[in-house]
Amino acid sequence: MWFKPALSVVVATAVPDLVLLAADRLDLVMYTMAGSLCALYGHNLPYVRRARAVAGVVVSMVIGMAISLVAASLTSSATVLIAVGAVLAAGQKTLCDATRIGPPGPVIFTFVTSAALFAPQRLGQVPGHLALTLAAGAIAWLVAVGPVLIRREGPERRATARALDAAAAHLADPGPRTRHATAAAVHAAWQCLLAAGRPTPTRRALERLVVHAETATAATAPDACLNASPAVPVPAPDPDLLRAWARQARARGPVPTPPPAPGTSDELFGIDSERAARRGTSRRDARRALLRGLAPGSPLLPIGVRALIGCALAGYASQAAGVGRPYWAIVTAASLYQANVTLSWNRALQRTLGNLIGVLVFAAVLPVSRTGPLALIGFCLFFGFAAEALITRNYWLGSVAVTPMALLVLEFGGTHPVGELIGDRVLDTVIGAGTGLLAAVLVTNRRAGGRLEKALAATELARARAVSALAAPLTDPVALDAARRGLTGSLVELRDADDTAAGEWWQRALPQEQVIAAERAGHRTLAATATRQGLLAPAPENGAV
Repeated sequence: MWFKPALSVVVATAVPDLVLLAADRLDLVMYTMAGSLCALYGHNLPYVRRARAVAGVVVSMVIGMAISLVAASLTSSATVLIAVGAVLAAGQKTLCDATRIGPPGPVIFTFVTSAALFAPQRLGQVPGHLALTLAAGAIAWLVAVGPVLIRREGPERRATARALDAAAAHLADPGPRTRHATAAAVHAAWQCLLAAGRPTPTRRALERLVVHAETATAATAPDACLNASPAVPVPAPDPDLLRAWARQARARGPVPTPPPAPGTSDELFGIDSERAARRGTSRRDARRALLRGLAPGSPLLPIGVRALIGCALAGYASQAAGVGRPYWAIVTAASLYQANVTLSWNRALQRTLGNLIGVLVFAAVLPVSRTGPLALIGFCLFFGFAAEALITRNYWLGSVAVTPMALLVLEFGGTHPVGELIGDRVLDTVIGAGTGLLAAVLVTNRRAGGRLEKALAATELARARAVSALAAPLTDPVALDAARRGLTGSLVELRDADDTAAGEWWQRALPQEQVIAAERAGHRTLAATATRQGLLAPAPENGAV
């Protein structure tokens, strides 16, 4: 689905750009682009949730723009504006992580609001400029949600296809990493199907396919086959068949309808029960998750502090180096902050390389872009498409496209000296990457270890519930299915928490042996629940749970 966000942002940007061209007001493109870029969000969500998520993104973008434009209209002090930009970047990073809005995350918000801080502004112009952002955001919302009229179950089909592909990869190369990737993909597919609304025939067929993908994980779980009888082997799906189903599920044709996997009826009964129990509680659960992410002691807060300090240092260092509008240094620093220091270091290298090459690309296309407004619009749309098409596959290549697009946007407000644009961008890139990494090292996140300990405790609790459901004299399919799904989710969270903590420096000793033992025990328990539900062939010995 790499091309969908890219095409969405092209359409959402082209409409207001052409309207402004017809009105001879291309100088207002920056304000409409703030709303147009909202079309990048929510593409992994079913349309019901996507509509709410993108609407929230548009409102958040308007609020961020309002703060930036009012600040720009009240003061011309770069010192004050840098402080406002750093606070905004930190808040946007924390909120995006807490809400788990997904890619492209906070970097789009920071890019737009930081640039607006240094745009010439009068207080009386702010309402009109915000109206342009809101109008373009409405177009972006329509572009993001509009495909529901053509392909109602598109996100669910793609989530199911990812689960099938991950299961096929795991069967072809069994191992802890591929098992975790499959569990995460299957878990995401169930969450997508549960959030999609009432079950339709297509969604019911997709649920059956997810059961097949889930069987692949259960069949290869550690010790899942140790106790199986030779006369009753544990079945494993064919990887090539799973890949073929994934292609069909992703395509426009009918969803494949293979024979139901063992235990499918119990699985679907449990899904329907969970869907009924979720009605009316999803928004409350989302609010609770947001409050937990923002509460004192949250492991997200040190990352926000990193963003605050790093963006402020980047802005002030760029200002001291003589850059008049140091917003790109703020954006560069903000874009580095990932889950841990190791990932931030990798991102810094990719961002720096991509930006420096992107400056050369900008220098090559600038003379052509200045031949007319249509050429300028065309190049912006092209680089916008290329950035979103490439950045999820290769970050530094995506950065190569982002840099000329961001520089060309400045041309809508008037031409600038080429040497100044290129020199400032190179300087901002190097300063932003350096100060951003410095802040990542100085601000440690020792709470990552606490998150791992909590995830470990939650996994043990989820496993105990699953064992209790297995030990019940009369099997309750709803309780067993809920326990298995809860254990799966906790194992996914445990692996993510362990990977995050392992990439942080200056941590207390991590309980690696306990994590490994908990994962193995959890996978054995999942295999036992799958056997009880009929997803696996029954084993004669059920002692090792």
